[in-house]
Amino acid sequence: MPLRRRHAADLFPYIDVDMWAGMASERPTSKRALERLFASRIADPAIIAFAVIDEETGTVAGTTSLYDYVQDQSRVELGMTFFGRDYWGRNVNASSKLALLTFAFEQLLVHRVTLRCDVRNVRSAAAIVKLGATLDGVLRGFRRGHDGTRVDTSIYSILEHEWPQVRAGLVHRLTPADLLPEVTELIELSEQLMRADVEHAPLPA
Repeated sequence: MPLRRRHAADLFPYIDVDMWAGMASERPTSKRALERLFASRIADPAIIAFAVIDEETGTVAGTTSLYDYVQDQSRVELGMTFFGRDYWGRNVNASSKLALLTFAFEQLLVHRVTLRCDVRNVRSAAAIVKLGATLDGVLRGFRRGHDGTRVDTSIYSILEHEWPQVRAGLVHRLTPADLLPEVTELIELSEQLMRADVEHAPLPA
């Protein structure tokens, strides 16, 4: 669901120094600070921010976003993500990323989705690779860290022709209960279109 300022009250208890390590934004030290961070994302037209809801309990599990969408270049970035520790190692991240990637490739019709993380953030890097993204490289001194030092950033991507395989891998990881109904419908429609393309493709010479 769309991120709201009120979600700060649900998500702030998840935040600690270790779980926030490697994040691009400064660690919020109060609910009010997290609310201000969310408000800035909500107000930014270049960001589509979401709250991720645990369907079993109805609680807010975390947040993730699509941002820097460049329509004429058919690309978008996926990130600004964090989840409570109780959700690490579960399928909540994979399910939410499947939803956003499906939206990006099937609705926005992008050619490229970019994901990035601090090179020191090995947990995020592992999660990105597990999604099926490919490491493009490392941008040295890409941004200024909270301590004033320059930070290297790893850049990953998923391209349009890679999406069917990435999607299949994510769907394989998930149970039907993990999949949102609208995502299931998009996947089924996409598979129908792919089958139609194959059926009507010219025979090899």
